Amino acid sequence: MNILHVYPKIPEETFWSLKKAVAFIGKKAALPPLPLLTVSGILKEFRPDWHQRLVDLNIEKLPEEDLEWADLVFVSAMIIQEESVHELIPRFKKHENLKVVAGGPLFTSQDTETDGIDYFVLGEGEVTLPLFLDDFEAGKTKHRYETDIKPDLAKTPPPNWDLLNGKFKHYSGMSVQYSRGCPHKCEFCDIRVMFGQTPRVKDNGQFIRELELLHDAGYKGSVFIVDDNFIGNKTRVKSLLPLLTDWLAQRKYPFKLMTEASVNLASDQDLMASMSDANFYKVFLGLETPSLEALTECNKGQNVKLDLVEAVQKIQSHGMMVMSGHIVGFDSDDESIFTRQIEFIQKTGVAIAMVGLLSVLPKTDLEKRLKNAKRLLSKTTGENSNTLTFIPKMDKDVLMSGYYHLLKTIYAPKEYYKRIDVFLQHYKPTVRRKFGIVGLLGDLTALMRGSLRLGFTKHGYYYWRLLVKTLLTKPKAFSEAVELAICGVHFRSVTKRIVSG
Repeated sequence: MNILHVYPKIPEETFWSLKKAVAFIGKKAALPPLPLLTVSGILKEFRPDWHQRLVDLNIEKLPEEDLEWADLVFVSAMIIQEESVHELIPRFKKHENLKVVAGGPLFTSQDTETDGIDYFVLGEGEVTLPLFLDDFEAGKTKHRYETDIKPDLAKTPPPNWDLLNGKFKHYSGMSVQYSRGCPHKCEFCDIRVMFGQTPRVKDNGQFIRELELLHDAGYKGSVFIVDDNFIGNKTRVKSLLPLLTDWLAQRKYPFKLMTEASVNLASDQDLMASMSDANFYKVFLGLETPSLEALTECNKGQNVKLDLVEAVQKIQSHGMMVMSGHIVGFDSDDESIFTRQIEFIQKTGVAIAMVGLLSVLPKTDLEKRLKNAKRLLSKTTGENSNTLTFIPKMDKDVLMSGYYHLLKTIYAPKEYYKRIDVFLQHYKPTVRRKFGIVGLLGDLTALMRGSLRLGFTKHGYYYWRLLVKTLLTKPKAFSEAVELAICGVHFRSVTKRIVSG
């Protein structure tokens, strides 16, 4: 049996794609499709004699000969990839004997069918995929496989890195997963809906074995632990980190790590120190808003309890660059929120601050509330920067113009470089790097391309000033300074696209 895994295209002009930023280091995409690599790992365990290939449309084209070769095509997609999915299906259906199997958040979270999909394997694949495989071979396949069962992650096979043979070079980092679920109850978030409120984690040895396999595959560099809240189960995380630290040290630090966490990380000195020791160099936080009313409204109590600016600075003082998400459009927001968000973001010193409109994700508490109030207009597209899918309390035109002003302000070169200065004041680099000649060439490529692209423009002064100041005052953070300058190119490009409509 021949299995073709196809990962649909993610729109380039979004904050999350970082497409223009990774191009500076000669890469095509930020991360590989971990969901399909994990599905492939499950297939490898249950059907080891089946042949598998991967096509990631974010780095390559889909050859017709691959479609002719395949018996089954597996597609996993997020909501934002829906347009690409609809473009792919007609190509699949031209091959009469090719059956399409779909899963992932796009299909799991939506109640509607998608024409052209033969089988939906929904929810967590550790449960539903083996059921599908058994029925498929028995010739009694159902159209849909879905379950609310939350599997024990200790039984999850490792990602099948073999599918990336020859493709590592196209990605700026690799991705792995340690846990699923989040203990918090944020109204707009769908993590609790998909993965539950009780975080489930992999065994420590199992997770380190996954890193070992990635290392054995020849990869060195940045690794993103994609958990939606890495510290959701603090007890288990604290037991993992010393083992992870030892493993990295023994191998002379082949990986530097990044992840997502809740802001209460800043309340745990030992946890921050342990993550720093384990070579974490970046962490994404959902800061959302400086408005206590809005935080209370969306049930984000963990943010209410802390001074968010101070929390960011504490985390950055432990060697972890903070990236952040922000939202406007809450019911309690008024016209002052845009100025307040600008001031808040500038004070934090978070350069990579991604601001979106409030997005109504399927099956969330927010969707239920707005549906009951008859305020829903349309389903979400996954793009939260230019589309309102609900009736806001604030005048829509005021909301949109204020949002555009916010984006144009925080990503203007002057304000953006100011935030990098604030970041460097509090940042204490701790990351260990030993990625060999490949990593060195990547850094040099970024520096040269960044200098050519940024250094000889009307805003070149900010770029050269940053490099010189960093070399003189905090040379260990030079790589981060160059990276942030380059990321600014991507964010200004996305902002231009959003504002121009």
